[in-house]
Parts: sequence; C-alpha cells; structure tokens
Amino acid sequence: MNQDNTRLGILLMCLTTFVFAMQDGISRLLAEEYNTFLVVMIRYWFFALFVIAVSARRAGGLKRAIATRHPWIQVFRGVLLALEICVTVVSFTLLGLTETHAIFISYPLMIAALSGPLLGERVGWRRWAAIGAGAVGVMIILQPGTGVFSPVAAIPLLGAVMFAVYGLVTRYVSRNDPGHVSFFYTGTVGAVVMTAIGLFYWQPLAPSDWLWMGALCISGAFGHWLLIKTYELAEASAVQPFAYLQLPFASALGMVAFGETLRSNVAIGAAIVVGAGLFTLWREQQRA
Repeated sequence: MNQDNTRLGILLMCLTTFVFAMQDGISRLLAEEYNTFLVVMIRYWFFALFVIAVSARRAGGLKRAIATRHPWIQVFRGVLLALEICVTVVSFTLLGLTETHAIFISYPLMIAALSGPLLGERVGWRRWAAIGAGAVGVMIILQPGTGVFSPVAAIPLLGAVMFAVYGLVTRYVSRNDPGHVSFFYTGTVGAVVMTAIGLFYWQPLAPSDWLWMGALCISGAFGHWLLIKTYELAEASAVQPFAYLQLPFASALGMVAFGETLRSNVAIGAAIVVGAGLFTLWREQQRA
C-alpha cells in the first residue's frame, strides 16, 4: 500500500469526521425548529440525487448499481439507517451533540459483540474484555441507579444499537454485493421511506432556514464523497481509528455553538469507550 496514499487517506478521514460533525450541528439547529422527519426527508432527497449521479457515472451505470443478490436485505438496510438517523437527530435536540456522541460512539463495540453470534466471526477473550470495558464506559456516562440518570439517555443508545445492526447487515451483504451497490440502496431506499413519512409532517421553511437546509444537504453529500475517496486511497484498518475524531469535533461544536457542557462522567466514560473501540480495531488488524 502506498504510504503517501495512506497519509492522504488519514487526512481525508479527519476532514470527513469534521464535515459530519458540522452536519450533525446543522441537523440539531433545524430539528429544534422543524419536525425531525421533515428535516431528514429533505436531506435524503439531496442524498438520493447524489447517490444516483455517482452510480450513473460508474462503469455499468444504474443497471449495475441496482444488481444485488440480497434485494430485501438491502431494502432493510436502507430503512434501518433512515430511522436510525431520525432517532439520533431527536437525541441531538434532547441531549445535545456532546452526550449523544459520547453514547453513540459505542456502536463499534456492539458490532464486535454481535459479529460472533450473527455472522459467525470469532471473538476472542481480549476483544470481549474490550467490549466489557466499553460497556462500563457507557454505564459511567448514563449513571443508572443514580438521581442523575434520565430515561432520555436511552435514545442515543437505541440509535447506537440500530447503527450497529446496520453495520452488521452491511458486512453481511458485502460478501456478495460490492460497495457501490450498497451505497445506491442506502440513498434511494432511505429517500423513499423518509418521503412516505415526512410528507405527513410538511411545513414551510423560513427563507433563511432554506440556507441551513442547503448547507445540511451539501455537507451530507460532501461527507459521503470524502468517505468514498478515503477508502479508495487507504485501507479501512489504517483510517478507521480516526473516525473517532467525530466525537471531539461534535462536542466542541456543541459547547461553542449551543452552550453545552461536558460533565466529568461523560468525559471519563467516553474516553473508556474510545479506548476500548481502538483496541478492538487493533485486534482486528492483528488478526487480519
């Protein structure tokens, strides 16, 4: 693997996480004024157009992008991701960016834990220890059994579970379907399901908010384009650890733009979760 490409891939992954953190901030801003389904629906319209344009330019065009050996599973993936985004955006408005991301960042550990029983992958004791440590980190953030715990904190945890299942299903279909096929179904199916839901919640946007909506759509498409370029340049194992940068980026945005505070238990718990996640990534790389 070209070392210069790896360095550029890492740089692009860092930029990708920054763009996605900005996208989350805009999502929170709009969802505080408008219904979440409406915001996600318009976002998906633009995303679907982007996916179709990218797929049409590839060799084989749309015909090749549609060709899948797992049509119903691909549809399930698209629906699941769209609903997960809705859950996470609701969490942004209720808990803020900082605490939502601190809990949501546990999804790689959930994937590691479920990859054994669902995909038949081997999970050794070291990875189980890391998964257990990550669970402890989440418990530190949530503080169950204390007067501080809020049932609302279960919302980003639900989002993390949904995204973990999405990741496992994506890993499963990737055994037969190339990445561009999954990418096509992610955007188009999500747009269809969100349109079916979001139109019932339609409300006019203020002219100034259309500018924010445009920024949301562009940042979403730009972030996915950067992610595609990242994986074209470098191996996933080299750049994936840097995906955790979305947590500090989103937290900084939450504190600067929305006046959020970083509680000590959230900082400690998030550090444990990230450390455990990085260890599981390292173990996967060692096994590979």
